[in-house]
Amino acid sequence: MVTGAAGQLGADLVRFATDAGDDVVVADRSTLDITDSVAVRSFIAAHRPDAIINAAAYTAVDACETNRELARAVNAAAVGSLREAADATDAHLVHVSTDYVFDGTLDRPYVENDTPNPQSVYGITKLEGERRAGQGASVVRTSWVCGEYGNNMVKLILRLAGGDAPLAFVDDQRGCPTFTADLAPALHRLASDRHAGTFHLTNAGAVSWYEFVGDILEAAGHSRSRVTSIGTADLDPPRPAPRPANGVLDNAAWRAAGHQPLRDYREPLAELVARLT
Repeated sequence: MVTGAAGQLGADLVRFATDAGDDVVVADRSTLDITDSVAVRSFIAAHRPDAIINAAAYTAVDACETNRELARAVNAAAVGSLREAADATDAHLVHVSTDYVFDGTLDRPYVENDTPNPQSVYGITKLEGERRAGQGASVVRTSWVCGEYGNNMVKLILRLAGGDAPLAFVDDQRGCPTFTADLAPALHRLASDRHAGTFHLTNAGAVSWYEFVGDILEAAGHSRSRVTSIGTADLDPPRPAPRPANGVLDNAAWRAAGHQPLRDYREPLAELVARLT
């Protein structure tokens, strides 16, 4: 069962699991309101999936600052409902979280047992969701997600590159771009193996947003010089929600479990740009 099945990650999860021969229960907003605990219990009891991958989230980071109750309902309380329903049917829960559970102040990549310290409502509610997922779940922190479906940075830059407007992106926020084409199979593996624990899962390679935009432009045949760098403090208007300056995640637990690291992000980036152009 895939929640958030209409989103960019959920859509690739459904496609990968279907191609793998699974019977996939699709749960998007039209079929299940995950903030309705009664509906969640009824839905899961009726379908009795072997595994539930929760790709649903309220990811509008700045909007979370003013829509706190909605953020808590989707990112935290709903995970508890999924956990209870999963326990009742012996389903394994895989819950997708974020680098925003960290404050971004470390001078090295974050490993799974580093102490979270979220600075935004989004990060706070996602951390609460991790805790509500329970010890038996696979909790997966990822970052800078891009895919063929939904909205993301790659699609934004490809659209902006068609015009003449100047591009300026911050060079003091660093993270790991992650592509759903690689993330979906990894989540499927955790679901199939019922591997409990916290995992960081990103494509290899860490960059600033400024550098990532340059990579996107270059992959699409544009000059990197189209983008200039600015600092977060120079954003006008300022963003309501603070971002971690360092969102780089070390995939240590994934490697320790014997899995191959996900590819360098430039490979799936080139593949995605080719599909979108």
